[in-house]
Amino acid sequence: MTIKDIAKESGYSVGTVSRVLNGTARVSQKAREAVMEVVDKYHFQLNNNAKLLKQQSSEGIAIIIKGAQNMLFSTVLENIQALIEKRGYASMMFYIDEDDNEVEQAYQICQERRPLGILFLGSNREYFSKYFHLINVPCVLVTNSAEELGIKHLSSVSTDDKAAAKAAVDQLFLLRHTNIGILGGIIDKSYAALSRYLGAKESFAEHGVEFDEERQFVPAYFSVSAGYAAMEKLLDKMPDVTAVFAMADVMAIGAIRAIHDRGLRVPEDISVMGFDGIDVGRYMVPRLTTIRQHREVIASRSVEILLGCIEESSQEVHEVVTFHLVQGESVRAR
Repeated sequence: MTIKDIAKESGYSVGTVSRVLNGTARVSQKAREAVMEVVDKYHFQLNNNAKLLKQQSSEGIAIIIKGAQNMLFSTVLENIQALIEKRGYASMMFYIDEDDNEVEQAYQICQERRPLGILFLGSNREYFSKYFHLINVPCVLVTNSAEELGIKHLSSVSTDDKAAAKAAVDQLFLLRHTNIGILGGIIDKSYAALSRYLGAKESFAEHGVEFDEERQFVPAYFSVSAGYAAMEKLLDKMPDVTAVFAMADVMAIGAIRAIHDRGLRVPEDISVMGFDGIDVGRYMVPRLTTIRQHREVIASRSVEILLGCIEESSQEVHEVVTFHLVQGESVRAR
């Protein structure tokens, strides 16, 4: 009888069995009882090989963050790290550019650091469809849905970006705006950006307003500087704009500054709607109107799902977290 035999009969991973046998607290009671039932059945005794397995196994959770300037990720990351440490695991953070292939990065991390699992903050779903078969540890997409991909070992916790973006633009139409511009993101590289773009377009269609992509949409990365530059381009292309939907609060912040630098006022001349609900939006002048993602829930469920897959060999889970519109001061009726 070996540790691998116990893992097979108990239905738990070798890592979980190792932690049970070595008295580690980072195992659920259900897993501990199942493993010990097999141990007692075969009178298994821990030997030096099992101790060596524990010494060689990783206790870390890798977190890959795509885009260093996304403030939403910063706040979600703080919550994730605290929850991981509370459960007794170490976290390993890896920042990559928005254009990088996060799955290739994950494969390299698996080869060099042997993490127990991986959390992805920001992702291009195309990479997962093509390359995820190289990854053999449980993973969770955070703020992005993987349900449609149907990939084994890949879970997700997300907001319904399409519905949330539609709600944001619906609000602008409700306030009698029709000359509406859209800022960000790069829709062929970000599934979240694509979903928000489609949601915004759906709102235009429902309100019977034609959407001119060339004139009314400026793609850009999720950052303050990119939002500023995108707003300048929009003002040049669409001088009659009365409202803007920015796909991220950081872009909205940059956009508001660009509007001010053109001698215009927010919201008197141009209303600005954000997306994310980051804390700094509450302290801006004007206070930002935005779609708030519930980052605490996203963080806690992402960690719980990943550790369930690690400790109890749970199946992949896909959850959608609710959102709500935060009424600030950056949007007004026409």
